[in-house]
Amino acid sequence: MIQKSIQIKLETGLEARPVAMLVQVASQFDSKVYINSGAKKVNAKSIMGMMSLGLDNGEEVTVSADGNDEEAAVAEIEKFLSGK
Repeated sequence: MIQKSIQIKLETGLEARPVAMLVQVASQFDSKVYINSGAKKVNAKSIMGMMSLGLDNGEEVTVSADGNDEEAAVAEIEKFLSGK
């Protein structure tokens, strides 16, 4: 299992469309992928879970992944959240 702190650099934060795109990115991987924000930990492959976080631009989250492609999963999510 690996974890990485990432600052969200999306102009609109994580509204409906960016959340849907993030879920698509996370769903490409076999690993279990989670986003931690404060005391909340949600499955990054769950649209409803991700929407419940209500994340804004500039907030810091911890992305964790566990599985055979965990490093690639965290790298792609970091790329997405960094606005690249």
